Amino acid sequence: MFDISSQALLAQLLVGLINGCFYAVLSMGLAIIFGLLNIINFAHGAQFMVAAFLAWIGFAHLPQWLGTDFRINFWAALLLAPLVVGGLGILLEKTLLKRLYHLDHLYGLLLTFGVALVLEGLFRHFYGISGASYDPPALLQGGMDLGFMFLPVYRAFVVVASLLICAVTWFLFERTKLGALLRAGTENPKLLQAFGVNIPLMITLTYGFGVALAGIAGVLAAPIMQINPLMGANLLNIVFAVVVIGGLGSIMGAILTGLALGLLEGLTKVFYPEASTVVVFVVMAVVLLARPAGMFGKEA
Repeated sequence: MFDISSQALLAQLLVGLINGCFYAVLSMGLAIIFGLLNIINFAHGAQFMVAAFLAWIGFAHLPQWLGTDFRINFWAALLLAPLVVGGLGILLEKTLLKRLYHLDHLYGLLLTFGVALVLEGLFRHFYGISGASYDPPALLQGGMDLGFMFLPVYRAFVVVASLLICAVTWFLFERTKLGALLRAGTENPKLLQAFGVNIPLMITLTYGFGVALAGIAGVLAAPIMQINPLMGANLLNIVFAVVVIGGLGSIMGAILTGLALGLLEGLTKVFYPEASTVVVFVVMAVVLLARPAGMFGKEA
């Protein structure tokens, strides 16, 4: 039998839940982009990293650049960094990605992979790979003694904020008129355009929104993870596995699968740590054998 204390088990479950929240938000952005654009956004991890760096730069370096005491705090960064990253995503879509929609999916994957390498290379050149720390805001510092474990306030905030973001995004895409138009655009864009809907604008804004979700996750991750140019690349493989397991293009699949796999990863670290880095991919292989479209995906 395993000799595991309840404190260790709950602590790992908390770590798994936090990781699952990041998986859910990131994979949700990937699912939205693939669902409408049919492009596998390999730059998603790099865009996540850029948002984390923007938050850190705005707080640590902006005062030196401006010669004042003005800083962009966490709350401002949580709003501004996703907008900047989303804006850069819109620029990428308008200048490069829109030229690939009539081509094979592989071209979009290769382009976004190249963009990711460029972004990682730029930040590695200017900031190195040693990593930087970013303190949570004063309001969210400290922790709560739950009796059976000590819960850091910021980590509780990450869980609540991530679940709220997932719920709002799901409602927007599944229960509103805008979401109905977006889903219709994935099925028959030409028919929808005949009814006067601006499909190119809808595609551009959807890509920007999906990238902004990666930006939100990046800012939330900055006080927890070491900020370095490869922080997004380290998550990207798992996030892609989450999207495949949940079903490409399924928002609910991305959310539920991300949270579930985060918890499963945490449990694996308790009972069999050596398998914690591969358990997600084992689950992916099993799911693809049983249901190639994913748990929540639509069969062709």
